[in-house]
Amino acid sequence: MNISRVTRRRFLKLAAGAVVAAPVIIPRSAWGANDRINVAVIGNGNRGGDLLAALLGHGDARVVAVCDVDRPRRESTASKVRDKYGPDSTCDSYSDFRELLERKDIDAVAIGTPDHTHALIAIAAMKTGKDVYCEKPLSLTIAEGRAMAETARRYARVLQCGTQRRSDGAFRRMCELVVNGRIGRLKTVEIGVGMRPVKPQPWEPEPVPEGFDYDLWLGPAPWEPYTKDRCHYNFRFLRAYSGGDLTNMGAHAVDIAQWALGADESGPIEVEGEGEYHRTGLWDTFYKFRLEYKYACGVTLVCTSDSYGVKFIGTEGWIKEAKESSPPGLLKSVIRPGDIRLHESHGDHMQDFVWALRTRERTAAPAETGHRTTTVCNLGNIALTLERKLRWDPAKEEFAGDEMANQMRSRPYRAPWRL
Repeated sequence: MNISRVTRRRFLKLAAGAVVAAPVIIPRSAWGANDRINVAVIGNGNRGGDLLAALLGHGDARVVAVCDVDRPRRESTASKVRDKYGPDSTCDSYSDFRELLERKDIDAVAIGTPDHTHALIAIAAMKTGKDVYCEKPLSLTIAEGRAMAETARRYARVLQCGTQRRSDGAFRRMCELVVNGRIGRLKTVEIGVGMRPVKPQPWEPEPVPEGFDYDLWLGPAPWEPYTKDRCHYNFRFLRAYSGGDLTNMGAHAVDIAQWALGADESGPIEVEGEGEYHRTGLWDTFYKFRLEYKYACGVTLVCTSDSYGVKFIGTEGWIKEAKESSPPGLLKSVIRPGDIRLHESHGDHMQDFVWALRTRERTAAPAETGHRTTTVCNLGNIALTLERKLRWDPAKEEFAGDEMANQMRSRPYRAPWRL
């Protein structure tokens, strides 16, 4: 088998499904098999709507509240929930997540808000004893991600990161083929995340719409005049709130690379690259770039803004997106008894989350895994910004001898917000 002993030991540990510390706080819904799990959905837009749909289709969970700073959106969402459950059902709606978290009858929250508020909401929820499903990327900064992982560990909370490919059997099998040497010794991983936004976005200040709490939407981010293209889906293209498609779409592809590299508790040791961003207009994230990451095992990960996908290249073949391979018969290769097996999700990603709420066992994409994946994406943005090669220590989570880069692991919060 073309895999080093160190890597093999790491995979055997991961395949065994290391379980987080036994929970100190057990949610009410875990006491009896007939109790439904009460869930609230925070952020009712694009991804939040998808999370809501997944929960509404899950008979073991009950959506009892929704939260969004946009009043028409949250009221429409609450109405949708009541329509699903029937005329006698209730679904409360909130503008401020802090008010929602005061409720003792809510066992878990699903977070679909903009990236810059993930950490604040998730950490506050876990401190009140609630479990968390948080959309990817897990955090806006490296420091936030570490704080989220440590909070999940300290309070023994389930935290499922929304990297849904971890619950896709085809991608799990692709990674198993790679780690079991079916393409020989792994040399390179190629990732494409797509190119957006391709044009600058002109803008001018606009009146804040009635029913939209813009100050709460900004949260810890610096104050800026309102414009519709700053909020909702387009927040992904502003550095104050997101890392562009490198963290947005890249989180999915990088996550699969990390899985196959056995790096769920580690990461690269070096990163360099070059990129372009629009120097005029509203949107300022990197839209065109090429990055190279080096791992201690000798593998190079190349991440570009080319067409989307992840491809593993070895000394004896390659496999891409769990759909294409060379040689062609590689995808039919059998995983034999005694081969390395990776963690298998219990159903789809939301089903796996609900299962973990009851059993208190590890999810397909726990906090540490989500943090490490997001860190790889954030390392890329830092390297693109500083325009130089950076050396990274994944154990200490710091840059070697580079104070400016280390300062970029976190960002100041606008008062009165604090992590």
